[in-house]
Amino acid sequence: MKTPSSSKCPFHAAAESPAAILRPAGSWPPGPAGGLTGWRLLPEMRRDLPKALAAWQREFGDLVHLHTWPEHQIVVSDPRLARELLVGQADALERWERARRIFGRIHGDSVLVAEGDAWRAKRQALQPDFTRKASQHFAPAIGELARQKLAQWPERCERWPIEGELTSLAMDVIMRMLFSSGIGEDARQAERASHELMAASNGEFYWPFSLPDWVPWQRGRRKARLALEGLIERHLQARLRLPMEAWPEDLLSRLLRLHLRQPQAWTLQAVRDECKTTFLAGHETVAATLTWWAWCLAANPGAQAAARAEARLAAPAGASEPQALPYLTQTLQETLRLYPAAPVLISRRAIKPVVLDGWSFPVGTLFMTPIQLMQHDARWFPDPLSFRPERFDADAGRPLLGAYLPFGAGPRVCLGQHLALAEMTQIAAQVLRRFELSVPDGMAAPEPAFHISQRPSLPLSLRIARVGSADARQV
Repeated sequence: MKTPSSSKCPFHAAAESPAAILRPAGSWPPGPAGGLTGWRLLPEMRRDLPKALAAWQREFGDLVHLHTWPEHQIVVSDPRLARELLVGQADALERWERARRIFGRIHGDSVLVAEGDAWRAKRQALQPDFTRKASQHFAPAIGELARQKLAQWPERCERWPIEGELTSLAMDVIMRMLFSSGIGEDARQAERASHELMAASNGEFYWPFSLPDWVPWQRGRRKARLALEGLIERHLQARLRLPMEAWPEDLLSRLLRLHLRQPQAWTLQAVRDECKTTFLAGHETVAATLTWWAWCLAANPGAQAAARAEARLAAPAGASEPQALPYLTQTLQETLRLYPAAPVLISRRAIKPVVLDGWSFPVGTLFMTPIQLMQHDARWFPDPLSFRPERFDADAGRPLLGAYLPFGAGPRVCLGQHLALAEMTQIAAQVLRRFELSVPDGMAAPEPAFHISQRPSLPLSLRIARVGSADARQV
């Protein structure tokens, strides 16, 4: 371990520190040398942030200090400290303003971006539509849609583009839940636009400023943003032209009712912003997780067979909820452990002094929580890179608090986590009842690529064969 560094950075000069600390005021945990400004650390972070954080943890420990002028950032990869930070000291933190500006260019001022009283009001208003019970309202529609889509898959294919197919299905589901509408060409354009926007946004985190959309070389980003906004606007205007009694029971109608009840707090622009966040986050997280889940089961045929047996046994009763499919749910939980859709929790800014593990961090300090790094740590998950769904068996005991955070933690825990898990369980059960998945000959394990969410670096294709066919028995 390296000795703590000391900083006289004027950014922190006026910050107050608690009186009782175990380490000298103004000192920092050890971390990589970044030169005079620390900016030479940025290219390494930009190339592969999870890999860089893992290397620094091995060298410096569970609290790592990154000094990239004018910022002091602390990487927290101890579960106990991460939970203390995100839950116990949540009122001392707010979202990093740079991240808010970057996400705000896409999401507007939605619940994902808002802070303070505005965020609390939005979260409280939206919460009832995303509870575990409310999520089950959509289960029959998700199941029926999955059956229709899977009926179009071939009996057998040596390299089926399963990532694209699952992404299309997840997007269709979110279109139905949000707009009661099927997927059309405009939605496909918006889906392609969302990937372009996320990749562009990921790159922005490592620059001190963002170029406006009107500059000529931002044409692709501008076109992508307009495609997404156009999709939202067309559905919004079509709904407003209908009499209220004809409105379908979907998320857009619920948002518009908020607008009618509280027009000042819930303007039409606020409705648009929440629609964008629901569309983007709603399909991307599910699609990414199902893609990795398909790979994990294809590479682990024993787990696949056990999950299929459970899914087929539950089929006559029409049960596809997480509680009715415990082992299948465990395969999804283990996938989320190995490949969390958001492997790094974007930074939080300290708006009050924070004390962690005897270190006193002043106002203005940034904190980053590498979720995937903790979920791959052998101290908390033995043989951490192996796919072992039994880790989440009821008899195995719960993981150490703070070590498993695929949806985050604290007041800003993912609003749609129950809906996402219910949707993934429904789709996964439908896939297993119909198809066996296997790894094509000669195919290597996919490499993850991190662009805010985490996907395979190359589009994933798998061998599929319909269950019960001669081909399926041969795979």
